[in-house]
Amino acid sequence: MNFLLKINTLTGRYFAVWAVLFAVAGLSRPEMFLWVLPNISLLLGIVMLGMGMAIKTADWKYIMAHPWQVLLGVLVQYTVMPLLAFLICSALRMPPELVIGVILVGACPGGTASNVMTYLAKGDIALSVAMTTVSTLFSPIVTPLIILIIGNRWISVSPYSMFWSIAQVVILPLVLGIILKRVFSRQSERYLTVLPVVSVLAICLIISGVAAGNNTRIFDSGMLVLVAVVLHNMAGLFLGYLVGKAVGMPVEKRRAIAIETGMQNSGLAVALATQFFNPLVAVPGAIFSLWHNVSGSLLAAWWTGKE
Repeated sequence: MNFLLKINTLTGRYFAVWAVLFAVAGLSRPEMFLWVLPNISLLLGIVMLGMGMAIKTADWKYIMAHPWQVLLGVLVQYTVMPLLAFLICSALRMPPELVIGVILVGACPGGTASNVMTYLAKGDIALSVAMTTVSTLFSPIVTPLIILIIGNRWISVSPYSMFWSIAQVVILPLVLGIILKRVFSRQSERYLTVLPVVSVLAICLIISGVAAGNNTRIFDSGMLVLVAVVLHNMAGLFLGYLVGKAVGMPVEKRRAIAIETGMQNSGLAVALATQFFNPLVAVPGAIFSLWHNVSGSLLAAWWTGKE
């Protein structure tokens, strides 16, 4: 058991390294990872199943006890990130497919990696998990709505179809995980120690699959997308922290809101991009998956180093 806990700690701490290694592998040996593309939704479902099993009763109690903090954080996330995406893409004059890809990332809920980074940054983990949970539950309605409002000038999509896709890929596995945890509470505890490793592996495989399927496109437009992704992520982290400070939250809660705002469920963005749009739309999500783990790790190290 101690060995598994050490593996989990190392996996979380070096998440960014694993993500980069898998991306490089996908770019250099695409034939080895092309099988991932048709299985992205399945891999994301596994991640969400693990998230559901990891949710504790205390997390629901936290949401009920601090509703305004959680809802404020979710509101910041679902307004700041899509608007930043629109402004950055407009300023950089990006092609329509890449614009939709960046906006799609901004319209997605928080990712499970944000909980790991909040832990490493010594932020409020309970608030982080609560924000991830609530933003994920809102995502079937909010994500298609944002795409409809902000992205309809570039491309059309059926909000109804996207709603059902998110519900199937995200909400159903999440709810199933919660049910399994409740029904098989004793048995599930032993599996919780390996779930973080499984989630990291699934996310890294998604990154490698998108890299393999879009290696030419990434080399052609990678620098432009990287600039947009870095600006998007860094501005989200900064504004999330600023909002927390403006309303008088303590430092650990500011850190949680900052990380939750700046780190999105880019795996969902990739899954939706491959299902509803063309492969180029998935590139921002894949690069965001890489970068936000790097920036999150660096930010966590900087914050903890100041203490």
